[in-house]
Amino acid sequence: MKVTEAELQSTKRSENYGWPQRDSAEHEGYAGALIGGEITENNITDADRPTDGLLERIVSRENLNRAYKRVKKNKGAGGVDGMSVDELFAYLKAHGEEIKQRIMAGKYRPQPVRRVEIPKDDGKKKRMLGIPTAVDRVIQQAIAQVLAPIYEPQFVETSYGFRPGRSAHDAIRKSQEYLNEGYVWTVDMDLEKFFDTVNQSKMVETLSRSIKDGRVISLIHKYFRAGAVWMGRWEDTEVGVPQGGPLSPLCANVMLNELDHELERRGHKFVRYADDMVIFCKSKASAEQTLAHIIPYIEKKLFLKVNREKTVVAYASRIKFLGYGFYKNRDGFRMRVHKKAQLKMRKRVRELTSRRKVNNYTEWRKSIRQYVVGWTNYYKLADMGNFLKRTDEWMRRRIRMVFWKKWKRVRTRYKNLRKLGVNHENAYMTANTRRGYWWVAKTVVINTALSNERLERDGFKFFSSYYRSVCA
Repeated sequence: MKVTEAELQSTKRSENYGWPQRDSAEHEGYAGALIGGEITENNITDADRPTDGLLERIVSRENLNRAYKRVKKNKGAGGVDGMSVDELFAYLKAHGEEIKQRIMAGKYRPQPVRRVEIPKDDGKKKRMLGIPTAVDRVIQQAIAQVLAPIYEPQFVETSYGFRPGRSAHDAIRKSQEYLNEGYVWTVDMDLEKFFDTVNQSKMVETLSRSIKDGRVISLIHKYFRAGAVWMGRWEDTEVGVPQGGPLSPLCANVMLNELDHELERRGHKFVRYADDMVIFCKSKASAEQTLAHIIPYIEKKLFLKVNREKTVVAYASRIKFLGYGFYKNRDGFRMRVHKKAQLKMRKRVRELTSRRKVNNYTEWRKSIRQYVVGWTNYYKLADMGNFLKRTDEWMRRRIRMVFWKKWKRVRTRYKNLRKLGVNHENAYMTANTRRGYWWVAKTVVINTALSNERLERDGFKFFSSYYRSVCA
C-alpha cells in the first residue's frame, strides 16, 4: 500500500514530538510541528525588515513583570506542559533570560494550545477554547500590554468589548440610547465561530498597518500557527485565532475594527461588544437593506462567515444582546433580563441548591453568595424586581429542602427543629412525617424554623435584597 506524503509527515510528527519537557527553557516539545524553521509566509511578517524597537518594549523587564503579575492574578488552568501558574515564578526566574534572548533572536517557538470544550448558552453546542501554557500567557500578555495603547485610539466610540474603562453595561446603555432616538429596527449580527474562522493572512495584514516592527508580527504569527492539542493529538491551526489567551481579545478588536469603520463610513448606528454586534435602523426596510449590503463586505473583504440562521432583522423588543432584552413603556425603552438568560440563571441556581451536591456547608453557602452577587451586579440595569422575588421564594424552598435532607434521621430533625424554636408537638410531627423533601420545605414549621431572616443572618445572599442594595 502506498503511503502519501501527508501520512508520512503525520507519522514523523507523532514519533518525534511528545509532550513538552519541563527542563526545556521554552518548552520545545512541539517546536518542529509548526511549519519548519521559518514561520513567515510572505514579506508582511519579514522579521528582518526595519523595526521601531517595539519588541524591546515588549520584553523589557518592567513590561514582563507587569505581564507576570496579571497572569498570576488571573490564575487559570495549565497548558499542554502541565505547568500551573503557581509554578511560574520559579521557572521564569531560572529560564526567563534565556526565553527573552530567544524571542529577541527570533528563535522562540510557542507551545500549542490545549483545546477544551465549554458549553454555550443553549447548553447543546460547545465552544472551543485554546489554553496556552503559563509561559506563553505571560508573553502574550506582554505583547497585548504594549499593543493595546497603539490600537486604542483607532477603535470606534461604540466598540466596548475588552477595552479599558468600558464595559458591557456601557454597550447596553448606548443601545438603549439609540432605541429611544427612534432606531427601533435592528440587525442582530452573528458571526459564525468567529475566533475559529479568522483568516490569519488578513489578520497579519491588518496588524502590519500599525505594527512596523516585523519581529513582533512574526512572533504573533507564530502564536497563530502554534497548533493545538485535542484529545491527545496535535492539530494544525492554519485558520483562526485561539480563543483563551491574552492576545485573542485584542486580535478580535483589531479585525472587527475594520467592520466598525466600514459601518461608520456608511452612516450606520451600531454597538459592538467583541464579536456581538447590533446595527440600529429606523425602519424594517432599512434594516433589511443594511444586512443585505454588509454581508458581502464581511465575507469577501474580511473573510469571515455570517451565520444566516442567527443573524436576523428584528424589532428591538425581540433581540437578545449580552444577555439583556428591551421593552417599551410610557417612558421609552427599558432593559430586562432576556428569557434565555433567566432560564440559564434558574438552571444554575438549581445546580447550586441540589441536595445531592452539598458536602461542605461553608463552601456551599459561599458559592451561592458569590453567584447571587455576580449575577445581580451584571444584570442590575434590568427591571427585574418581580422575577427576582419569585426566584428567591423558589431558591429558599430549595435551600430548606437541602437542610431537611441533611438532617436525615428523625431524632436529628426533631433536635434541630427544637433548637430553632419549634415547639415539641410541631417538631415531633414534622420530624416523623413521611412526606417528600420538596413538600416539607414548604410547610409552615420549616419556614418558621428556617425563616428568610435566619437564612440571611446565617450568610445566605438572595437576589431581591441584593438587587435593591445595588440599585439604591
